[in-house]
Amino acid sequence: MRSYFVYIMTNKGATTLYVGVTNSLVRRVYQHRKGEVSGFTKRYNLNRLMYYEQFDDIRNAIGREKQIKGWTRKKKEELISSKNQEWCDMAVSVLGLGPAPVARWRKNAD
Repeated sequence: MRSYFVYIMTNKGATTLYVGVTNSLVRRVYQHRKGEVSGFTKRYNLNRLMYYEQFDDIRNAIGREKQIKGWTRKKKEELISSKNQEWCDMAVSVLGLGPAPVARWRKNAD
């Protein structure tokens, strides 16, 4: 049986939050960290996993992603804090990945 994940990523200063859905959480976090996911997450260097939920059905995962995306930042922060009170990078503490890379600031982000 396949698993699907709704996840929330942030950057070093936790100034921006991103909600996504994937069928491989480890692969997707790795892609975020390497800058392989172009667009919003690459532009804001969102490479720290703050929260995730697991689902057996992709429709439920997509529904949950849309629900969370519609929330205010405060409500998303409360959700993160409910499972990750210290806001530590769960890619390290749960998935066993190394620390997030430190990206150099670029004047013209793509």
